Amino acid sequence: MKVILNVDVKSLGEEGDVKNVANGYYRNFLGPRNLAVPYNDATVAAFESRKAEIEARKEQKRSDSAGLKEKLEALSLEIVMPSGKNGKLFGAVTAQVLVDLLAKQGFEIERKRIDIPGLTIKSVGNYHFSIKLYETQTAEMKISVKGQEDKDAVTKESAEGKKEKRERKERKAEPAESAGTADTESTESADEAKGAAE
Repeated sequence: MKVILNVDVKSLGEEGDVKNVANGYYRNFLGPRNLAVPYNDATVAAFESRKAEIEARKEQKRSDSAGLKEKLEALSLEIVMPSGKNGKLFGAVTAQVLVDLLAKQGFEIERKRIDIPGLTIKSVGNYHFSIKLYETQTAEMKISVKGQEDKDAVTKESAEGKKEKRERKERKAEPAESAGTADTESTESADEAKGAAE
């Protein structure tokens, strides 16, 4: 059925928008909460009389969004994450991590509004991501991801590396030892044959 939204409805639309919704959605949710009214001549006329008022509110949202965009883009974001010697993070910088980081700066941003190229950040470095704001407005953000070596992980990596190096050395030494044994056995056999001949 066709309805007109009385107010902004998250994930559906804004005040004054005309939307097609399932009958049950209107009957069980939108209607009882007075979030929308059925689309008909009377409701259309009522909203036409409020059109200027609704547009003024939308213009205010655009202005607020532009101000938010300016403040967000002025931020110098930095985060320190546990990492290995190669700069790879133990974990990842996700949209939720950015939500928490922005909240500490005083900005409440929904996770679904954050867009990270590649979905997550897994290495140290400087990165870009974006935040979807009102209508088509988008804040283009920068973040510096720095690594903090996890001593336990680095020690583990070092121990594993030394173990692997030792095993390679032992494998390399085995053929030489075998060859030495063979030479000894050959010499002993020759000596025995010589003694028998005498």
